[in-house]
Amino acid sequence: MREGSVAVVAGASGYIGRHLTSAWRAAGVEVRTIGRGEDADACWGDATALADVLDGSDLLVNLAGRSVSCRYSKRNADAIFSSRTETTAELGRVLAGVVRPPALWVNASTGTIYRDARDRPMDEAAGDLGSGFSVAVARAWEHELDAAPTQVRKVALRMAIVLGAGGGAVNPFINLARLGFGGPMGDGAQVFSWVHVDDVARAVDHLADHREISGAVNLASPHPVTNAAMMRAVRRAFGRSHGVPLPAWSLEAGARVIRTEAELVLKSRWVDPRVLRESGFVFAYPELDDALAEIASRTRRGLLPVALG
Repeated sequence: MREGSVAVVAGASGYIGRHLTSAWRAAGVEVRTIGRGEDADACWGDATALADVLDGSDLLVNLAGRSVSCRYSKRNADAIFSSRTETTAELGRVLAGVVRPPALWVNASTGTIYRDARDRPMDEAAGDLGSGFSVAVARAWEHELDAAPTQVRKVALRMAIVLGAGGGAVNPFINLARLGFGGPMGDGAQVFSWVHVDDVARAVDHLADHREISGAVNLASPHPVTNAAMMRAVRRAFGRSHGVPLPAWSLEAGARVIRTEAELVLKSRWVDPRVLRESGFVFAYPELDDALAEIASRTRRGLLPVALG
């Protein structure tokens, strides 16, 4: 985003939202926020306030959605589903009546929409969609974006696991390494697609500049690794030479204790950022070792906070 432009971030209180907001404000971008807290410029359910925030903006990024790091009980599953689909649908209804809508609407999605893949990478054109609850949520999420009654250019950003210092998905892996359990998870052969949080902001800027891009866009480093290689890299970055492997049964049991789902680490996600690659996007952190070194340089000692579901 260029200095003086206006970005609207929905779900700005989350890890990625805070990073985008901070990066853009530092670059001289005016950032308006949508959320549920008192600090938000507009709150969900207030159509007038939402329209005022969106009117005259250049970009809308919607990251709203309950964390998937929880047990998929009916109550949690309903919250995961509705927090994504209902907010996306609300934004679509409001945008339809905005006089000066943004040029681009980037709506979060997930690389988990693809099947468990160990045979080949999944790109936007030839990737196979999977099955199960997580995939159903992703498909419904993208359907609401597609169905929104607005002519604004739309991108469904299928993000891989986002890594960065100070939160996000990396903390559990760091904790396991520091506790001595930083070995492979399951058989360790599942593909781990990832992206550094800095490249999330840079990719959104790239999409804003490339008006020919719309529809589904994968956001993942072009160099995924296996789970075993990922855990080795974490151990290197945080000074641990050995790590006890965690078989699938132990992950299933541990996931119940901390109220999450083992699928989050056992599913093989092989996400190919073909659209970004072919449009000339250059990742600041294409290699996992470099990303983890940057994260380690800004991570304190000891165990790190992890949100439990």
